[in-house]
Parts: sequence; C-alpha cells; structure tokens
Amino acid sequence: MRVFSLLGLVALVTVLLQGCFQTHPYDTDFGGETDINRHHIIEIESACAAKSSVKVAVISDSHCWYSDLRDAVSDINAKGDVDFVVHCGDLSDTGTTKEFVWAREELDELKPPYVALIGNHDFLGTGEAVYEAMFGEVDFSFIAARVKFVALNTNATEYDYMAAVPNFDFMESEMTKDREKFDRTIVLMHAPPYSDQFNNNVVKSFQRYVRFFPGIMFCVAGHCHEQSVTDIYNDGLLYFGVDCISHRNYYLFTITPEGYSYELVVF
Repeated sequence: MRVFSLLGLVALVTVLLQGCFQTHPYDTDFGGETDINRHHIIEIESACAAKSSVKVAVISDSHCWYSDLRDAVSDINAKGDVDFVVHCGDLSDTGTTKEFVWAREELDELKPPYVALIGNHDFLGTGEAVYEAMFGEVDFSFIAARVKFVALNTNATEYDYMAAVPNFDFMESEMTKDREKFDRTIVLMHAPPYSDQFNNNVVKSFQRYVRFFPGIMFCVAGHCHEQSVTDIYNDGLLYFGVDCISHRNYYLFTITPEGYSYELVVF
C-alpha cells in the first residue's frame, strides 16, 4: 500500500509541476520555419526575374483576427494570378510567440510566396527577437520584374527614438545596390510619415531620401487601420494606406513596364 501511495503522490506532484511550468508567452522558442523572408525572396526573385509585369497583393495589421486573415488568404489564392504577397506588419497583437506562430500558420496557406514587415505591435515583449528569428532583418529589399521593393522599419517610437529608424544608411545603400537589376522603386513600411510611430523630426529628410530612389513609383504603409490614398507631401508621390485585415479588404497592385494600376479588393 505504501508503494502505491508513493507512486500516486509522485504522479500528483508531476501534474502540479507541469501546470506551474508552462511555456511563458514571451519565450522565444518556437518550431517550424525560420528566416521566411529570405527564403521567399529567393522564390520571388527567381519566379519574377524574366517577367515584365507582376501582380502584388498587400495586406496589413492582422493582429489576432485569424479568421479574417484566413479569408483574405483564401481570396488571394482563388485569384490564381498573384505573384507574391506583402504583409505590412502587426502580425501579432501583443508580441507573443504563439501569435507569431499562429499568423505564420495562416500565411503559410498562401499559394504565392509572401514577405512580412515588422509592425509596432510586433515589438511588444520579446516580439522583435521572434520576428527576426522567424522572418529576418527588419529592413530588407528584393527585386521583381526590374522593380526594387524596399521594406523599411519605421517604428521609431518602439526604440524611444534612440535608434536609426528609419535607417537612412540602409536607404542610401539600397539606392545603388544591384543598380543594374532595377529601374524603378516601391517603398514599403508599417507606420507612415506623420503617424504616431514615425520619427516625425525626420519626415522631411525621409521625403528627400525616398525621392532619391531610382524611378520611385509609390509608397505603401499599414498601421492606421484605414484604407487611404494620400499625397502626404503634396509632391505627387502617393502613399497607399493599407487597412487592417478585420475590415476585410486589401490592395492588389498590377505593375507593368508602362506604370501601375491598383484595385481595392473587398472579401
């Protein structure tokens, strides 16, 4: 009887300990694919190298609206002619590892490859570390159909303005890097100029740097949870604001040698 009682006590203590030592929500350990942006950029650049036109779907701010994100993914897949997808950030709501994993699970259902920027919510807790492990560098670029897509971290508030955000050195280097491979540029970001997350002490410098990109076509940003098309600086360069996914719409850009067109897709 003592043996059985002792075994029962051990089993009870084990169960209790398991309940006390569950994985912390900000533990940065996770399984599955890492360095997603780099892997998908290889796919995008390879598939689009010989193309003269590309079709790009742009979504943003999915937070914890997984059912809406799932529906957006299904809608994009059903179109059948989207070359790649850009997510403009806020993959998570509170920066927990599980939120990133859940967002990745939904995005992995996309038939075309995708890249994802970092949003301000993605910095909460240990979110930046998880993003960098799962997706890669916070500033990155790629080329498709001789158009360079430059993705910038513009979440200056998350660094208390103590870091180079936006990173002008990175922007300057991207103006000339692989110059023989691209003729035009599209700039992607999470927080647009004059928003609460942007370092608004440098908005005019940012405008000048963006204007230096060869053949700048337009800019795209998320964060504001509304769809918009704005000439922020009144200089003719349009900034497209991408709505949050819970409002159930996204942009579809068609880029051709002659220019571009866009469609607001409601799903």
